[in-house]
Formats: sequence, C-alpha cells, structure tokens
Amino acid sequence: MQWNEYIGQPFTLPNGVKVKNRLLKSAMSEALGQKDGAPKPDLVKLYGTWADGGIGLCITGNVMIDKRALGEPGNVIIEDESHLLALQAWAKAATRNGTQCWVQLNHPGKQSPKGLNKENVSPSAIPFRKEMQAFFAVPRALTHEEILDIIQRFGRAAGIVKKAGFTGVQIHGAHGYLVSQFLSPHHNIRTDEWGGTPEKRRKFVLEVYKSMREQVGPNFPIGIKLNSADFQRGGFTEEESLETIQALSAAGMDLIEISGGTYEAPAMTGVKAEVKESTKQREAYFLDFAEKARKTISTPLAVTGGFRSLEGMANAVSSGAIDFVGIARITAIEPDAPNRLISGKETKHQVKPLKTGIGPIDKMGLMEVTWYTGQLKRMGAGEPPKPRESVYIVLIKTLWHQMKMGFKKPGKLRAS
Repeated sequence: MQWNEYIGQPFTLPNGVKVKNRLLKSAMSEALGQKDGAPKPDLVKLYGTWADGGIGLCITGNVMIDKRALGEPGNVIIEDESHLLALQAWAKAATRNGTQCWVQLNHPGKQSPKGLNKENVSPSAIPFRKEMQAFFAVPRALTHEEILDIIQRFGRAAGIVKKAGFTGVQIHGAHGYLVSQFLSPHHNIRTDEWGGTPEKRRKFVLEVYKSMREQVGPNFPIGIKLNSADFQRGGFTEEESLETIQALSAAGMDLIEISGGTYEAPAMTGVKAEVKESTKQREAYFLDFAEKARKTISTPLAVTGGFRSLEGMANAVSSGAIDFVGIARITAIEPDAPNRLISGKETKHQVKPLKTGIGPIDKMGLMEVTWYTGQLKRMGAGEPPKPRESVYIVLIKTLWHQMKMGFKKPGKLRAS
C-alpha cells in the first residue's frame, strides 16, 4: 500500500460506527461561545470548513458542563437544552461530507484563570507551582455531593450532544483539567472513596463514563482523551495511565486518544519537552506509550502530537500501534490538509513552535493556544487563516479580549 492508502482507509469502531479515514482532528480551543454559553454561528462555518477539508473524525474544542466552571472566556456550555437549535446547526455543518464529529466535554477544575469564575474547585486544595500562582487561584476541595453533581452533569450534557445530532462525545481526561486532576496523586490527596489509591482515583472517570453511557445508550460512541503521563513530580505516571486505560477499555470505552502534559508541564505542545532521537524519527510524541497500551487492550487508539509527514502518519497506522492519527494545529492553518494527505501530497505548511520570549507564557504553552485560537476565529468569520501572522500581534489582541471578558464580575459572566 502507498502511504496515503494507510491513512485513507476507513475504520469501523467496535460498536459498528464507521469512520471514513484514519485522520482525527484533535480538540483545539475555539473560544467561540456566546456570553450565555451558546455556540456562535462562527462555529458552523468553522466546522463546515473542516468537514469539507476531508477529516474523518473531528473532535470539538472543550465544551463546559457547568456555567460556574469555565476554562476560559468564550467556552460553549451545555447544561440543558436551552441552546439546542444552535447546537443542531453546528452539528449539521460539522457532520456533512460523511464526517464524524464528537463533542469534547470538560470541567476545568482548578485550571481556570483568576477572575473568570467565582471560585475554582478541584479534588484537593493543591495550589499551582509558585510562578503560576499569579495566573491561577488556589482551588477549594470538592465535597462528595458536588462530585456526584458533576458526574451527572457530564451525563446530561452527553445526552444533549446526541440529541443535537453530533455523532459522538469525548471526555477530556488530559492536560490537567478536572478528570486529569482526579487521576493524579499530585492534585488528588483525598482519603475518601475518590482518592488515596490508584483504584479510587480512577473512580471519578469511570463514574463519568457510566453516567454518559446511561444517557446515550450502548451504540453512541464515547471516547476519552487521556494523558500518557502528566510529567510532574509525584503526578500521574505511565504505569497508572496504563492501568486506567485497561479499566476504561473493560468498561466499554470506544476510542482512547493518547496525549500528555498539563499547563504546568505542557508536553502536548512540544514546549519544554526533552524529545528523544527515536521519537524525532517516529515523529509522534506518545507512540511508544501507545504500543505498550496496544499490548494490553483491543480498544481503538489514537495518538496526537508531533506528526509532521505523510510517511510518519502511515508508519504509525501500518505498525498497528494506533488506529487514528491525531492532528490539530496544521488544520488551523491548512483546513484542507486531510484531503491533501489522503491524495498522497504533503501539507503545504509545517507546524513550528511559537514563542514570545516571555518565560511564564512560553513555559505554559499559552502562545500556542493564543495564536492558533486566533486562526480558528478567522476561519469562523469566513476569512482564510494567516500561517505567517505575527505572534505578538495575536497575543496582544487576545490578551486584551480576555482581560475585558475575564475580569467582569463572575455573576454577570455566568448569567444565562
């Protein structure tokens, strides 16, 4: 087979759902929600563009399940059916051209900037490291009753996603958000039924999955994005991640997307990551870990992070280590990249690290988020992306917007 034939072949999930090719657009934050949490019409245009671009499986940017717990200004929020018509319009555009589109559901936990929410919560009241405390407040530890409420919110949101016409849902269990916080012994030092051992730390994500499955039924795809490790001292390790993957597979998870890192150690962007020469040759950051997981489970796997060439993508699929190649930032500057790759052509552009020279911003990978979010907003407005746009201009514009949105009184921000 030619390289493009490997990634162009369809794949059928264990539940019978067919994905037309092996390219998965991993979640990127769009910040295109209205003040009341409804999706803006811009998301219709953006996701229609990606659907036309040839992606097989498209994962949305994180959608929040609680208006009191935003991860950033501009999040879409699903608590009830009040925005169902707007969600249906989004889903219709996102699923055209035979595209699978899954909504990524999330709760930020403590990983939310100061001033955005009335308070931030987490499994335990563990602060961020010292140099990040200017950006993130010390969270309050969740009560048992609050944990149960969040679990039900995940389930309710998943049911609405299905009703809106999306074709699946993904739990955001990576990158330091709430599910990831529960899994990590660094962030979760509880001694009740939700922490204290790896098994108890896994209980939250398994209960979230169970709640969602009860709402969507047995044949609607549920996936998860999970860290291979969070790369923090005393944090979520590869060993615990493998055990978690095995537990999720046994529970019936339909697809596991492997990534890694948190805002404190952003391995998912390649920032501050010590990349081995073997990883450079194979391109994907987490492919070695995926091979370990593949030996223990049969659940379909995807890896996101580091892929640069058609050959690298094809080798990952042909080796049997993964079933889907996760790409993200290239689709923000070249939305038809999947069509090019499947036709046997390399992408026109190459994704490169973006840095400002401002230490805290670069260490957290915030420039990556800021610049690419700006490209998504351009496409949402019907404009082409600007692959060579100045990082500094985008940074200034985005920070100014976040200051205006994020430092309003929390009560006003959360009003529906």
